[in-house]
Amino acid sequence: MLYQRVLFTVFALPLGILFIFWGGWPYAVFIALILGRAAWEYADLFRNGGGSPSRWILVAGVLAIFFSRFAAGFAEDDWVFVLICAGTLTYYLFQYEGGRRRAASDFAASLSGVFYIGLLGSYMLLLRQDVPDGEWWLLLSLFAVMLADTSAYLVGSRCGRTRLAPTLSPKKSVEGYLAGVVAAGLGTPLFLFIFGQLGLPEVPAFSLANVALLGLALGTLPTLGDLGISMIKREMKRKDTSQILPGHGGVLDRIDSWLWAFPIGYYLVLFVFLNPK
Repeated sequence: MLYQRVLFTVFALPLGILFIFWGGWPYAVFIALILGRAAWEYADLFRNGGGSPSRWILVAGVLAIFFSRFAAGFAEDDWVFVLICAGTLTYYLFQYEGGRRRAASDFAASLSGVFYIGLLGSYMLLLRQDVPDGEWWLLLSLFAVMLADTSAYLVGSRCGRTRLAPTLSPKKSVEGYLAGVVAAGLGTPLFLFIFGQLGLPEVPAFSLANVALLGLALGTLPTLGDLGISMIKREMKRKDTSQILPGHGGVLDRIDSWLWAFPIGYYLVLFVFLNPK
């Protein structure tokens, strides 16, 4: 398992970094493919539990939010959200009339997936395009989460004794979680020196204290996303959201903590690091 994880990361990470620095439409399409696949897997989770949410509605809704924010930031959210809700409701009303007696549950599952993945996932784009030097903040956030996840996995698998959430995720330990927090808090600032050799701007926002705080926050809080998807998987009796990524399971398995990390990173940068009081 560890070998597969490392091998996949060795190939996938450089590709992701390339698109991050490329930016614009190439980066947007790259992230849209990731979120679209995650939405498809979200629908399949509920189908495994006996539901029948529309994969295509989930994917279309997530991409509608994503590309709306790509084109106009938050400016068009109001009418886009209303349109998604109205269109989704209309579809499931017809489903119920056609004999689908769990249409209400499918409606709820579809909307939850559209907004959970679409709203949170769009911050992978917003942190890159709406924040000064966004490519560097995105990279720092990405590496903070990777440090936390990898350290938690390595320490937890070897030294974990106290279960963090025994029902939701039996393999996660308090020891692994704390190791991830410490690794992200102490390790993320090291990337300042590495990125400094690669063109990181010398501006006050990229201070050692700020980046340490970013690492600490992203080591501490995004576990919420991991446990949230674990809750759904447990109820739907699935171990992974799919098997598309060697050693990682599905795309949604891989990005479950990212869905929280990048919004947290976005607001920390925008309201704390760039606007110190």
